[in-house]
Amino acid sequence: NMAKIISQFIPAALKGRLNRAWLKLRHFGLKRFCPVCNSWVASFGPYGLAQRADAICPVCGALERHRLVWLFFYLGTKLMDGSAKKMLHIAPERELEAKFRKVRGLDYLSGDLNDERAMVRMDICDIQYPDGLFDVIYCSHVFEHVADDRKAMRELWRVLKPGGWAVFVVPVKVEKTIEDPSVTDPGERERLFGQSDHVRRYGPDFVDRLAEAGFDVTTICPADIVSAKNIVRFGLADEQLFYCEKKQKS
Repeated sequence: NMAKIISQFIPAALKGRLNRAWLKLRHFGLKRFCPVCNSWVASFGPYGLAQRADAICPVCGALERHRLVWLFFYLGTKLMDGSAKKMLHIAPERELEAKFRKVRGLDYLSGDLNDERAMVRMDICDIQYPDGLFDVIYCSHVFEHVADDRKAMRELWRVLKPGGWAVFVVPVKVEKTIEDPSVTDPGERERLFGQSDHVRRYGPDFVDRLAEAGFDVTTICPADIVSAKNIVRFGLADEQLFYCEKKQKS
């Protein structure tokens, strides 16, 4: 039909902008605000195996943790002060990658072991870059997939500059971390660790593993970033970020 013919001559970038504008209009409301795509919406949608309510932005697809992470980077760090920085983004989320690429002064690199969208193929247990290269590292929902997470943490500490900082996110679901390397059956992993490709469930002692790798760790929750009213408005879950610094040698 004519619409399809016309569509062939519209650049992909323009199509994306038009589609987002339509979604903003379609879902417009004043109850929720997505800080990732700057959209006022009537509600966030359900998402996940257990169908969490108030989870996914209908405009950009950002989830609770993406909104929390972006708010922290925007309000709680100097990522966007315009100074030159080199950033490593592990397992890049589509919703955030485009935002980081637009940050003034940021030399951005994404890496992943399997995702072809990433700029480089990277095993975080054996990172192909020299010591102290990156000012900023961001890695979300990755360690629970990695057999030797302690080695991965040491590698990320190694490639971070002294004085640099990292933001890590993992699901913290139990009182103390549980893991069993002998469990390889996907069904049993899902039962024990929550997902068929997870190799452990983390508890608050995740902080201890980061500290063992050399990081100075601060745990950040939504209330540390925004007010209670805005926790609801932004649709933030009861989730934590782990802000990790590599201290300068005195």
